[in-house]
Amino acid sequence: MAVKHRRRLFSGRAGRRALVAGAVAAVAAAVVVPVQASAGKAAPGQEASQETGQEARPGTHEVAEARYDLGDQAFTPPAPYEGKAELAAVVHYPKDVAKGRHPLIVMQHGLWHTCADRAAQTKLEAAQKALAEAEKTGDEDEVTRLLTLVEQTSAPLWSWPCRDGARPLPSSSGYDFLAKALAREGFIVVSMGASGINATSAGQAPSVYQARAALIDKHLELWRQLSQAKGPLLGKLKDARTGQDSRARFAGHVDLGRVGTLGHSMGGGGVMQHASDARHGAWPQGVKVKAVLGLAPTATWDVEPITKIPLAVLWGTCDQVNTGRYIDWNKGKNKAPLHGVTLTGGNHNSFNTQWSPASGQVGGKNDAVSGRRPGYCVSQDGQEQEHSRLDEATQRRITTAYTTAFFRRYLMGDTSADALLTGRKHLPYAPGTVNVEHVPPQRRG
Repeated sequence: MAVKHRRRLFSGRAGRRALVAGAVAAVAAAVVVPVQASAGKAAPGQEASQETGQEARPGTHEVAEARYDLGDQAFTPPAPYEGKAELAAVVHYPKDVAKGRHPLIVMQHGLWHTCADRAAQTKLEAAQKALAEAEKTGDEDEVTRLLTLVEQTSAPLWSWPCRDGARPLPSSSGYDFLAKALAREGFIVVSMGASGINATSAGQAPSVYQARAALIDKHLELWRQLSQAKGPLLGKLKDARTGQDSRARFAGHVDLGRVGTLGHSMGGGGVMQHASDARHGAWPQGVKVKAVLGLAPTATWDVEPITKIPLAVLWGTCDQVNTGRYIDWNKGKNKAPLHGVTLTGGNHNSFNTQWSPASGQVGGKNDAVSGRRPGYCVSQDGQEQEHSRLDEATQRRITTAYTTAFFRRYLMGDTSADALLTGRKHLPYAPGTVNVEHVPPQRRG
């Protein structure tokens, strides 16, 4: 979360500690997973399109990558939100996309630096270190001065468009590991940029989540038009390998009746807003969202129920970000399954490779609170226990397994992973690490 956002949310000594640590106070999250259908009959929300054509077997598709960018400020969110955002995305898709019709999954990243400005990052870290020392001495005048300096030095990291010489930080590419795995399964996966919203969202909650939901709808509308061989995306996709015009044929091969959404952090709040019962009428014509997944979604949004769409939430016990209690909010009134996966020792940033330390990216860090013992972190579920810290690769491997199983279940009607999704089966490489909660539909109709 940006420094300028955190300063509005926190005050006093506790707020200053948040500025130094670069994290948000945690609230325990409840998480969930899918219902097992009886043989030969799909549970609500599990129906798959019959117009799939001759698709390759699951997990056997070769994957290609394309990109599009219609401009840094091409999208204007609806009022009362103030600001503009880019219309850009990374697209992973099966190379044999012209065979059959493929479900579409759109992803949205959360609140993070917009610009990979290493010089600004170095100055910010120095200011944060000095602030931490001033906090210890109790020098209120120095603390006030350094708070201002922290905000000033962080500004270039949150500008949009980025200043001369600074490259945009590619948060949307941080889920390539997931997108590639899903594309191998036969999905078309679009990971959108949201840096323009990140740069302008200070003090605009809850409208920031409405803006994020509207951005999702805009990309879905672009793909609705492209699927009909028209619209702004026609001829605008570039092959990520060559930089030349993409030769992929999407027209007639995108199944908008089988759409999934995935969001991380504030992007998770965005997909929750988009999936809420009250917003279905805003979806583009012909679009049917059949599955929604949040990776550690934030909860600072105007709460609306999600009762009609299968919902999954994944988070780690050492995640400091307020992930909300989406499952608790919807229990008892859900007409579709709720799904929750808790990763013991998982943190927030490891869901995005660009935000994690192994990337070497500007600002990349492990955001978990360190335990007293090396290799341990402090749980943020109210228990403050020490949990063995998951490494980045393992957290992503677990995330990939449950994400692909979830979307195959609800967008392709594949029941083969029900045991995993309902907690009756566990991943052999993560014993005792994953806790699954499954809430079947409580109401019909």
